[in-house]
Amino acid sequence: MIQRTKGEKVFNVFNYIILSLLALTTLYPFLYTFTISISTKLAADTVGLHILPEWGQITLDPYKLVFRNPEIWTAYGWTLFRTIVGTTLSVFVTCFYGYALSRPNLMWKKFFSTYLMITMIFHGGQIPTFLNIKALGLLNNVWVYILPLLISAYNTIVAKSFFVGIPESLNESAKIDGAGEFRTFFQIIMPLSKPVIMTLALWAAVNHWNSWFDSMLYMTSGKKIVVQQYIQRIVNENNTAAITDFGAGENAAQNLTSETVKSASIMVTVIPILCFYPFVQRFFIKGVTLGAVKG
Repeated sequence: MIQRTKGEKVFNVFNYIILSLLALTTLYPFLYTFTISISTKLAADTVGLHILPEWGQITLDPYKLVFRNPEIWTAYGWTLFRTIVGTTLSVFVTCFYGYALSRPNLMWKKFFSTYLMITMIFHGGQIPTFLNIKALGLLNNVWVYILPLLISAYNTIVAKSFFVGIPESLNESAKIDGAGEFRTFFQIIMPLSKPVIMTLALWAAVNHWNSWFDSMLYMTSGKKIVVQQYIQRIVNENNTAAITDFGAGENAAQNLTSETVKSASIMVTVIPILCFYPFVQRFFIKGVTLGAVKG
């Protein structure tokens, strides 16, 4: 058993206290929003911390109201489209580029590496980006959700660092058996790269799911906006007029406020991505650490 000094014990106590406070500051906004989202008008208007809902003041009317609107389902569809398609293509392209950079015999390897690093330092700016998107014909086009986020320089570096750590003997054995680079990549390298693939998938999925600014800039049709932008419109409504727009009945409207509707709308967008995280958690730490310690 390791014997700790008095100074180490004191440090651990303060460390636990500080980390607990940081965890609380992170968890409290989520608990507050969730509590308000299932609270009646009387409970929501009560001044307090709202960490846990009052048992007799719980209602699901805000969620019923949010899901009754067909527009939110359309927005959800576009969000799922960009998350699933965007994540799949992003992981594929990122791994492809990272694997190519990890190969010792790649032609112009230094050029491609330098080009990748430059994109992390310099950015054209919002107006040139908008003009570029317009010139490519992506305005009011759903592919504007996918193509600009197809590759990330940081994610590519993580993938490249992971692939460098794979023994070169596997590639040499595959080459002896007659396998080319593509077959080696898909049948040998990719099955061994689940940790980094799941890590990159998590990062890409969270990025796509939470993105709303591109929808606001590039989408002129309200039928193609993502759910995040749709929820932003709801959150910006600070009066009960938005409730009647959702088709709430008279009894339900009396039990709701704009705050409960906004909170329910926020939770509707947060919970799905939270449910995705546990499935990739066991890969996450391994993928990050293996991709970080290799150079």
